[in-house]
Amino acid sequence: MFGNQTFVSEQTLTQTVSSVMKRVYVRMTLALLVTAVTSLWAASSEMFLSFIFQNSWSMWVLLIAEVGLVIAISGAINRLSSTAATALFFLFAVINGLALSPIYFAYTMGSIAKTFFITAGTFGAMSIYGYFTSNDLSKLGSILYMALFGLIICSVVNIFTKSDTMGWIISFVGVLIFIGLTAWDTQKIKQMAAMSPNASDGRLATIGALSLYLDFVNLFLYLLRFFGGSRD
Repeated sequence: MFGNQTFVSEQTLTQTVSSVMKRVYVRMTLALLVTAVTSLWAASSEMFLSFIFQNSWSMWVLLIAEVGLVIAISGAINRLSSTAATALFFLFAVINGLALSPIYFAYTMGSIAKTFFITAGTFGAMSIYGYFTSNDLSKLGSILYMALFGLIICSVVNIFTKSDTMGWIISFVGVLIFIGLTAWDTQKIKQMAAMSPNASDGRLATIGALSLYLDFVNLFLYLLRFFGGSRD
């Protein structure tokens, strides 16, 4: 009797985790689609491009808005309704699409598409590893986050030094960091879904989708440095 109850409990837990992860990947995929469509529209909109080129500060406003939304969603996720959290997430995807539109002027469409598929393959492999591995990746996650802070500092410094060599090093390290974070974030989301009594709550799917969305986009941008074909 007790053995059967344990089996049912484990089966229910597996189904709950699987349901949450499906919602995570669906929301992440939809957000990536929103970002892609928005960036393509922005890159082809004469009105938007004219505004951006005439007001260089506008890109900084977009970047600040992105950071603010990530902080707001992550920090207030438990106080937000599921609908509000999802709406903010997709608003972030739209703003990120606007901020990413300049890549169409720096790289060819073919190289952007190629890099996207390379990113998708790499991301998929590492996410599968993070989901199924029995190894605890928490220590790796802590190391990667410390490395990420270091990477951000180096990137800011390189804005002023404009060292091409440093830029390549930053891109290479960035690829390694976000490959690792993809696996770690996937495992973390799976563990949260298993431990949370409200795992079916859409807020968990949204915060999980945001984490993996950020991993995917950053991995794509760093890989673009290696695989992107310049228009020059």
